Amino acid sequence: MANIESFDLDHTRVHAPYIRLAGVKTTPRGDSISKYDLRLLQPNQGVIEPAALHTLEHLLAGYLRDHLQDVVDVSPMGCRTGLYMAVIGEPNEEGVLQAFTAALQDTANHDRPIPGVSELECGNYRDHDLTTARQLARTALDQGLKVQETVLIQR
Repeated sequence: MANIESFDLDHTRVHAPYIRLAGVKTTPRGDSISKYDLRLLQPNQGVIEPAALHTLEHLLAGYLRDHLQDVVDVSPMGCRTGLYMAVIGEPNEEGVLQAFTAALQDTANHDRPIPGVSELECGNYRDHDLTTARQLARTALDQGLKVQETVLIQR
């Protein structure tokens, strides 16, 4: 089985909330794609309920694109403590941190319908929780976001 970057991360030594450069891939044409770990909750100490995580995915998919160019994808982590973001190129971590902070502020203040929530637009349109998504964004902002270095497991 291929080695998975996140399985080498020492989840006991990171401190959420944070952004972290999880890796950079180079395509056969020479383009770079950067993957960022956008962590809201401390691993193994909290979990985002599925409906709130789904809403965060919908909101951050748009708001991150408002603040950062060339976002390819925003997707939830299976462990439900944050999201991953893929970006074309190699934006600096401080720029990603500023974009994530602004996107979380937008999420905390979101007072309109959640985008993309209909049977036509979403594969599980009934499973959303705007109130909790907004609260998670506020809590992360109140705790203070930072850039987290990758801390590898000492094997």
